[in-house]
Amino acid sequence: MFVPKPVQQIIPLVVSLLFILLFVYAAVSKLLDLETFQAQLEQFSFFGGFAYLLSRGIILLELLIAGLLCFGKTRLLGIYFSFFLMLLFTAYILIILNFATNVPCSCGGVLEALGWKEHLMFNVFFIGIALMGILIGRNRKYHFNYKSTT
Repeated sequence: MFVPKPVQQIIPLVVSLLFILLFVYAAVSKLLDLETFQAQLEQFSFFGGFAYLLSRGIILLELLIAGLLCFGKTRLLGIYFSFFLMLLFTAYILIILNFATNVPCSCGGVLEALGWKEHLMFNVFFIGIALMGILIGRNRKYHFNYKSTT
């Protein structure tokens, strides 16, 4: 599939910006109501006593990935991490949909208003754009270094 060079440069950048927005927004929303976020994780018995560490770890991971996405040299790595984190979040949603009863969304902010099925579709969309960013980024020789050549 032929993708014009300007599009090859813009798509990974747009993907990165969307994930930066998503992860920073989600992390800040969780930080602003950290006790609720932790309590919601505790409601899912699978996490048991790990809810405290998990709540902080997820926030830290979201911010670290957003940081990787900010720089040309680490952008592709950040997109890979975004892809895998969204896969994990999607697996969590599938487990909730199939095995749990009445577990509230622990996402925070506007995303908390989504139902589980809508959240699943949201995640599938972000998995798709991450995959697109990876496929285009892997085929580029200078891996997301956006220095002007003019």
